[in-house]
Amino acid sequence: MTATVPPVPSQEPIPDPAGRVELPPGTTLADNRFVNDDLLPVPVARRRWTTYNFAALWVGMAHNIPSWLLASGLVALGMDWKQAVFTIALANVIVLLPMLLTGHAGPKYGIPFPVLARASFGLRGANLPAMIRAAVACAWFGIQTWIGGQGIFVLLGKIFGGWAEAAEVGGQPWTLWVCFVLFWALELAIIYRGMEALRRFENWAAPFVIVGAVVLLVWVTAKAGGVGPLLDQPSRLGWGADFWPVFFPSLMGMIAFWATLSLNIPDFTRFGAGQRAQIWGQTLGLPTTMTLFALLSVFVTSGSQAVYGAAVWDPVALAAKTDNVFGLLFALVTVLVATISVNIAANVVSPAYDLANLAPRFVNFRTGALITGVVGVLIMPWKLTETPELYIFTWLGLVGGLLGTVAGILIADYWIVRRTVLDLPGLYTPGGPYWYTSGWNLRAVAAFVVGGVLAVGGSHSAPGKGPFPEDGLIPALEPLADYGWAVGLAASLVLYVALMRFGGGPRTAARGR
Repeated sequence: MTATVPPVPSQEPIPDPAGRVELPPGTTLADNRFVNDDLLPVPVARRRWTTYNFAALWVGMAHNIPSWLLASGLVALGMDWKQAVFTIALANVIVLLPMLLTGHAGPKYGIPFPVLARASFGLRGANLPAMIRAAVACAWFGIQTWIGGQGIFVLLGKIFGGWAEAAEVGGQPWTLWVCFVLFWALELAIIYRGMEALRRFENWAAPFVIVGAVVLLVWVTAKAGGVGPLLDQPSRLGWGADFWPVFFPSLMGMIAFWATLSLNIPDFTRFGAGQRAQIWGQTLGLPTTMTLFALLSVFVTSGSQAVYGAAVWDPVALAAKTDNVFGLLFALVTVLVATISVNIAANVVSPAYDLANLAPRFVNFRTGALITGVVGVLIMPWKLTETPELYIFTWLGLVGGLLGTVAGILIADYWIVRRTVLDLPGLYTPGGPYWYTSGWNLRAVAAFVVGGVLAVGGSHSAPGKGPFPEDGLIPALEPLADYGWAVGLAASLVLYVALMRFGGGPRTAARGR
């Protein structure tokens, strides 16, 4: 397929006071190995997401069941509620910085993450980080879809009764599989309508989910007559020598929760009206929302302990304890909206673009979304959430280390090596400034390999708690494993800059500035 920017009377790029860049009018990009309509830069006229749109996106993505359960996972590891909320808040402030740095290329050039990665990894090499990000997204899609299906199953079972006693298929009631499949199909139907439909959905989903969470807090507080004893429970770890060995890997795990988006945030910011919109929207939307949601989780769970004698961390299980049909229906809709909001934005958009980048001739955005939906089910990743050790230390820790390594290379290339200046047509042109060695920048690959080994090579598990050896995959690197995201980002950033500088620097033409 040949992609052509529609011509206008002037053949010169239209100046933009916000510093945004688009392809020169009439540009023809003829090589369908590297371009299709979904990978082309978004025209300036269509970059209209505002601060509210980005804030709403984050509110919608942050308000979901796995986010709610983050605090419970940390409390289960021995923290008190203050330590858990502090860890979550700090992690989201830290991850916001790479989010804003990689997000800058979106409003300026209108390009998605895999196209931005071509500047550092090469036109072909960009498929390496893109496929890593896509694999992680597919796994998260499966986790979120299963959790959403379970929520629907529990709440409908309370309304209609008898669902849990249905005949089992594959070890689960057939009614649960029906809820799972219906929820899966609903998600794909929404994303199939495209990014504009997603923007409209997030705009009303965000306030709806906030109202739902507050209603749950008011309800449980009224039943409890105030907050429960959970807020008075002391930490089993204290603030001394027992706390820090749990805090640092937990912090890296909390960072890894959104480290995925720190890579592919250009998939969304490419629709931004300018840098101000993406910077303020993300700053107002991410760390504040995640911290408040963690606090809400703790307060509601505290109330549940006062009412039921035991802490109920799962909001679906808590909502199911009411016998009010209207309340159950409201909770059902809230679970639906919250889970769809995060899953299609965080876990479908990125792999749809990543798969399109892999084979633009055959895969467009919608096809990529459908492939994501199928793969996300086939790999059955919900097993990873069975214990806090597997979820936080193994899954989030391993993912965070690898994604931090990619983020370090992207940030180093865009901000330090190129000073935010890209040749926009060159990102789609074989033999151009980003062709390197047959489409691969071997220096980026080297930085990724070294950073990745340093970040995850020391991965270890407590006896009987995970898949790794107790002394680490590479024992000498075991001390670094608890800091995987930070180690991967810092190591790859420094090494990439050194390799590019000693290699003579990038060949970047002035076109598209």
